[in-house]
Amino acid sequence: MNTSDTTVLVTVTGPDKPGVTSVLLAALSNNAVSLLDVEQVVIRGRLTLGVLVSCPTDPEALQDQLEDAMATVGMNVDVEIGPDSVAGAPLSTHAVVVIGAPVTARAFSAISRKLAEQGVNIDSIRGIADYPVTGLELLVTAPNSDAVSETRLRTGLSEVAAKESVDVAVERAGLARRSKRLIVFDVDSTLIQGEVIEMLAAHAGVEDEVRAVTEAAMRGELDFAESLRQRVATLEGLDASVIDEVAATIELTPGARTTIRTLRRIGFRCGVVSGGFRQVIEPLARELELDFVQANTLEVIDGKLTGRVVGDIVDRAAKAVALRNFAADTGVAMEQTVAVGDGANDIDMLNAAGLGIAFNAKPALREVADAALSHPYLDAVLFILGVTRDEVEAADARDGLFSRVPLPH
Repeated sequence: MNTSDTTVLVTVTGPDKPGVTSVLLAALSNNAVSLLDVEQVVIRGRLTLGVLVSCPTDPEALQDQLEDAMATVGMNVDVEIGPDSVAGAPLSTHAVVVIGAPVTARAFSAISRKLAEQGVNIDSIRGIADYPVTGLELLVTAPNSDAVSETRLRTGLSEVAAKESVDVAVERAGLARRSKRLIVFDVDSTLIQGEVIEMLAAHAGVEDEVRAVTEAAMRGELDFAESLRQRVATLEGLDASVIDEVAATIELTPGARTTIRTLRRIGFRCGVVSGGFRQVIEPLARELELDFVQANTLEVIDGKLTGRVVGDIVDRAAKAVALRNFAADTGVAMEQTVAVGDGANDIDMLNAAGLGIAFNAKPALREVADAALSHPYLDAVLFILGVTRDEVEAADARDGLFSRVPLPH
């Protein structure tokens, strides 16, 4: 840009139709302007097109020509003549993803107000999902990027999220956000619905006893390894065929297939790290084409469960170790990893990951997670990672997989 040029911001609005951009640029080209920035959005058939240019000639004459040109295609145009120089726009510092069913105007107002209170500017807003939840992505610029300011931002938005019944995730913007390459899921009540050990316990007639121990462990009130031993002990003498029966009845969490299918398409390595049991999980892992599995192994002798597990127990600490091992084996830096879980035994794993996501989680896990989801759809994980519903459905349509299942009201 020549220092003698004047910057001009042109904003065109009206019904979206073919030819609007070409008419605008033809008028601009008649004045030998240089493009500095272009941005366009269409919402429900209404177009907003912004073009920032440097103008070496008379900007007032340019304004007259633009108004005449855009009138020929039935569009409104606003021309703002700026100063003689323009500074490059700084990159946004954070991405804020808002998820709700629905996202109300009140909730969004509260979020924008909280951002303003902390001096955070909203640079852009786009819709990233309309199914099975509504997702909005805000790219924002925070005045300070130190750890204390970032914690204050996360805490402030999480308080608004809880009050307004929406989920809000805050991530660093830029390459770091788009460089994630490996994801691990907890299994019970995360990748699948329910707890496998409770399903096994139902066959042994001890479901209530086992459920009480499970809930205490997930809340962090009981050491996981000890709780697992107590629960598995109740299965002693159960016929091993029950394992296959339970495996056949497992129901995936809504959106699980979509999530893994989509992440694999964009190059993610996907796996599970579970305090559950390999004999149940491995058939599911093969079906979903997962890259790795870490779980406990039930001991079986003479076709009966002994009430013990074989080898080291996959507890809270072991889950984090498994994530690190998977990352090392695949050559992925820990900053590029994502972990998703729901219980206290997932705390170390989520803390170790570059991005830790609590999924319908207990309070102990929500407090340490980078993001917390409270809706029962696992594909909301995709939206936090910056993948849009339109991108998911376009890819599914190419493979003949596109469908929208009616949601319960």
